[in-house]
Amino acid sequence: MIFPCIDLMDGKVVQLVQGREKALEADSPEEMLRRFAKFPEIQVIDLDAAMGRGSNEELVRMLAARAVTRVGGGVRTVERARALLEQGAHKVIVGTAAFTAQGIDEVFLSELGRAIGRERLLIAVDSKDGRIVVKGWQEATDFTAERMLGLLEPYCGGFLATWVDREGMMQGTDLAWFRRLRAATTLELTAAGGITTLDEVRALLDMNVNAALGMAIYTGRLSLDELAKLAA
Repeated sequence: MIFPCIDLMDGKVVQLVQGREKALEADSPEEMLRRFAKFPEIQVIDLDAAMGRGSNEELVRMLAARAVTRVGGGVRTVERARALLEQGAHKVIVGTAAFTAQGIDEVFLSELGRAIGRERLLIAVDSKDGRIVVKGWQEATDFTAERMLGLLEPYCGGFLATWVDREGMMQGTDLAWFRRLRAATTLELTAAGGITTLDEVRALLDMNVNAALGMAIYTGRLSLDELAKLAA
């Protein structure tokens, strides 16, 4: 599948480079919903919540009520995950809260799975310089995604893997990394970060990896019409 992305910051739809520098502001969330109507599901990330500096809760609520969404950003409690589903989110993405300094937070993930159902939980294994990064990609852990996927499988229905090294830079992605991740898990796997061309999207789909697309769509590098045909 192909998931267009809506990233929210300060009440606006934005695109960042490597999760730090704002590269552009897009049209309103309502307009982006209209533009993405041809796609069966979209990805929504509350960047302010991910970075621990507020939230865009009302916008998230509106988007989850009006489209099939997978929602992440600052989901660090069972209550927050349950609330997102009640607001209409189809799936919930958890990143930072899935990990401790020693490894995975088995207690939290077990509780979360019981509360919302593991099939509706996606775990983010976003990576930079080979290591999983958390807290809005601001802090690096000691873990690699390749190592953690097998340990995380019992707790979730799939993974979101962002190659942060090139995220938002329009310089291409690391297909070899996603191929290694695909070999490491049988669960649903969604790729993000640096995906720039239709050939890269096709390569991911051919290896049974979903593509979550942001900057390449917002800059017009990738055509929504062409992507919709490819998704179909």
